[in-house]
Amino acid sequence: MKTTARHRPERCAATALWRLALLAALIGVIGLLPWLSRTDPALTVLKARSTEREPTPETLDAIRNDLGLDEGPFSLLGSWLGGLAHGDAGRSWVSGTEVLPAVGGALGVSLLLMAGALAVALATVAAICARPLWHGARRRAAARPGGTGSAVLAALPEFLLASVLASVIGVQLGWLPALGWYGPQWMILPSLALGLPAGAVLGRLLADLLPSAYAEPWLPAAVARGIPPAAVARHALRRCVPGLLPNLGLFVVGLTGGAVAVEQIFDIPGLGRLTLRAALAQDLPVLQTGILALVALAAVTAALARLGAQRLIGPALRDGALHSAYRPTRREPRRAPLGYGLALAAVIGLGLPRDPLALDTTARLQPPSWAHPFGTDALGRDLLARVAHGALSTLGTALAVSAAALLAGVLLGLLPRLSGPLVDTVNAVPPVPAALLITGLLGGGPWVPALAVAAVAWTALAAHTSALLRQERAAPHVTASRALGAGPGHLLRRVLLPAVLPPVVRHALIRLPGIALSLAALGFLGLGAQPPSPEWGLLLSENQPYVERAPWTVLAPAAALALLGALAVTAAGGVRLPRMRRRRATPAVPSFPVAAPAAVAAARAPAEGVAR
Repeated sequence: MKTTARHRPERCAATALWRLALLAALIGVIGLLPWLSRTDPALTVLKARSTEREPTPETLDAIRNDLGLDEGPFSLLGSWLGGLAHGDAGRSWVSGTEVLPAVGGALGVSLLLMAGALAVALATVAAICARPLWHGARRRAAARPGGTGSAVLAALPEFLLASVLASVIGVQLGWLPALGWYGPQWMILPSLALGLPAGAVLGRLLADLLPSAYAEPWLPAAVARGIPPAAVARHALRRCVPGLLPNLGLFVVGLTGGAVAVEQIFDIPGLGRLTLRAALAQDLPVLQTGILALVALAAVTAALARLGAQRLIGPALRDGALHSAYRPTRREPRRAPLGYGLALAAVIGLGLPRDPLALDTTARLQPPSWAHPFGTDALGRDLLARVAHGALSTLGTALAVSAAALLAGVLLGLLPRLSGPLVDTVNAVPPVPAALLITGLLGGGPWVPALAVAAVAWTALAAHTSALLRQERAAPHVTASRALGAGPGHLLRRVLLPAVLPPVVRHALIRLPGIALSLAALGFLGLGAQPPSPEWGLLLSENQPYVERAPWTVLAPAAALALLGALAVTAAGGVRLPRMRRRRATPAVPSFPVAAPAAVAAARAPAEGVAR
């Protein structure tokens, strides 16, 4: 223990230096964005200031002299950092206003919106997990937590949900205001649009952890002592929440800076919208300050998540007294994922023979019929054909990105001191600014949305892997195995990965619709596929103006996304490793010779091993 205490300050200092290096690299790349994109920053700023002025050499020279662009990017970056140290983030290149008050105001709006969305998300989590908590606390067969409803809710595009809420509740019914940001009433609809899908994902993650908590030895003892079911449920939540807190922190940052589409629809002056406009206009002082605010928020939420996990788990994490994370064996019904898969395959199979580009101006916005089962769009194109052909690119890209995110998340999650600060830094860059950065670095192309989403999609899986690995390493049988001579490689292959991989793979499947939604959001904002591509995000973007006149134009791709979400979430419940079935025949804590307890006690001091 003394060795650990002596080296702990050195490790904290190394982690802090790594975090500062990542922050410096991110700010530096953003500062070099206009020059890396091989565009004239003066021309971009001129277009953002006024679209009517001619880009004459004299005008561009005046802008360069005004902004100091002739001095080069490093001089500009140094001046910005020097002013930031004195509380001055400079002035906007477009509007000429002070950057720090503008970013502070936008951050306050986004934090308020995040708080409302988080309240909606937690209420959704409670609704999804109430039944499993109730049955598990009474030692009954745990009911499945509404797989279809939560899957469909998790697969709903936030921008589509925002459009429906704004048009139906805000405009047609007039119950709540739909545009602007002037008081508490204006935050209800955007909070619902952001919180419902996020709560569905968090609810599925929590429901995935509950069976393991109720399979631990404390439950029979608690029931035998007559502890009320409500107290048992609270203890189960306390056991499960630490593994969920890192992802909750990531959701907090995502709801603050990644709600670009929702802020655009509801005309909310939030930080996501501000950074998007700054990135499009290459307004570097605003973009750098906004990203820096998100990085600071990510660091704070990550620290609070770690502190909360330590408080909830208590000394069991330090003393190696946690139960294994192995999930109890239970046959999952296969009818639901089979049905969703067949329905999605039927849509694709029926639509592939049709032409997705055939125009028929005499059949514009036709409702569903025998000739056009999904109706037609504003150009008379068959929506069934466009949804089916768009599935090939949308699903293929989403699967490829999910696989890459899973691999990167698991590998980096095994190295928490390396990946922790990296997760906090990368998570502060939402997919939309990431797409703009990648476009600036590598140029445009149809692969830019996939790279942008893949660059940030691994963070949640890495955080989940690190949290589960940390708890699994505190299980008594891991300590005993280490004391009996098991090396890091053996522990990783035979003990840690079999316990950690199944829930992380299930998490990746639950995230699959979210990745498809991120790709769709980039298409919705015009940063993804371009017309006449039938990509699902582009379909939603093209048909969103007709949602009131012809709702089927939006419901068709949205239903396909919902089917994908239901298929992924229901199939996630059956993920098992073959090795785990063989190991479940033995107790979770294996038996050892008589001398093993002494060896276990000697091995209580944390050893340098895998994932340290």
